[in-house]
Amino acid sequence: MAGVPYSEGGLLKIIVLSDTHSDSISSLPRKLVEELSSADLIIHAGDFTGHQLVNDLHRLGSLRGVYGNLDGPDVRSELPEIDTIEAGSFRIGVNHPAEGGSPTNIEQRIRKKFQDVDVIIHGHSHRTKNERKDGVLWFNPGSATGKFPSLKSSYGVLTVGDEIRGELFDL
Repeated sequence: MAGVPYSEGGLLKIIVLSDTHSDSISSLPRKLVEELSSADLIIHAGDFTGHQLVNDLHRLGSLRGVYGNLDGPDVRSELPEIDTIEAGSFRIGVNHPAEGGSPTNIEQRIRKKFQDVDVIIHGHSHRTKNERKDGVLWFNPGSATGKFPSLKSSYGVLTVGDEIRGELFDL
């Protein structure tokens, strides 16, 4: 669980995406690809569905990610089901969840997987979330490609400094 180095200016920019359901970076919106190139870290919260996308994101920058319920053996052999990332003085938990299931009780299921984290990033529901509950920032960037049941294409940015802040962006 290595820490992520700060960029110039003392802030860390983490681009967060999930549920891309894509074979390669060419299927992602151009604006997102441009943003990914400027990130200190890229976090993907699962359901790449194509191993080439994992390779493409590695080429763009520093990638951390987890596999989702629809990712095949090639993605699962390279990425963990659950990850914890240190960013500055903060701990970020990442889980899709890979077991799938209904998104209605997703927070209860995911919360049990993490201890002492400041942020929990997850995917699966394809719905954006940026809210604090019991001292933890719950962050879901939605679907970067707008795959159903998403209502739009979106991604997120975590900015890390003295505090950690999340923002969501529509594509």
